[in-house]
Amino acid sequence: PSGRFAARFFFDALFPFAFLVVLLPGPRLFSAPLFAAALGFVIAASGQFVRAATIGLRYIIRGGKNRRVYAEELVTEGLYSHSRNPMYVGNLLILAGVAIAANSWTCVVVAVPFFLFVYSAIIAAEEAYLREKFGAAFDAYLHDVPRWLPLLDGLGTTLAGSRFHWRRVLVKEYNTPFGWVAGICVIALWNLSREGPLGTGANSVRFLVAVIVVAAISWAIAWILKKTGTVVPD
Repeated sequence: PSGRFAARFFFDALFPFAFLVVLLPGPRLFSAPLFAAALGFVIAASGQFVRAATIGLRYIIRGGKNRRVYAEELVTEGLYSHSRNPMYVGNLLILAGVAIAANSWTCVVVAVPFFLFVYSAIIAAEEAYLREKFGAAFDAYLHDVPRWLPLLDGLGTTLAGSRFHWRRVLVKEYNTPFGWVAGICVIALWNLSREGPLGTGANSVRFLVAVIVVAAISWAIAWILKKTGTVVPD
């Protein structure tokens, strides 16, 4: 039941409020907020790579439809042959990156376990649905492929031997990188402001603002290309 509740309401209601934990005060992870932001960016970027590779190689609808767990077919190709939940792995990496960028032990200790619990509940609901719909085929897939940590054996062959649908990634995924990139930059600016007047670190501030502007322009271009039909999923 908790999984069904999470799958139905998490992204609509809980997800936006959960990001408020980045504002929770707590002991610092690192003495330099910009180092925390840079490390968080690298971790989040790795999660974005996983999401992009998952969508580009084999996109599926599994997270939900009409607020219910849903799957059109049992997909075991692409990154799904290495992890049963590569999109959620990517999401957790992005969330961990944002939490680290917040540079607060409180944020890391609260946010990461919270999201791990919610995603675990969602996955439990999805797996129950998939087992009911696909039966023995899903049980065999469950036996061969881990839930979280990917099988690295053959990963290079999977990436090299599959067609990458970049148009699909652009159309489906343009919101996500803008959200976490801008979010980390805003968090970094907030942490810098707590160190003293932002003018004392003018170069860093200008760089962070420039990154936000570039991210916003990139998002706008992708949005226009999608809405005008210039780029359509392949």
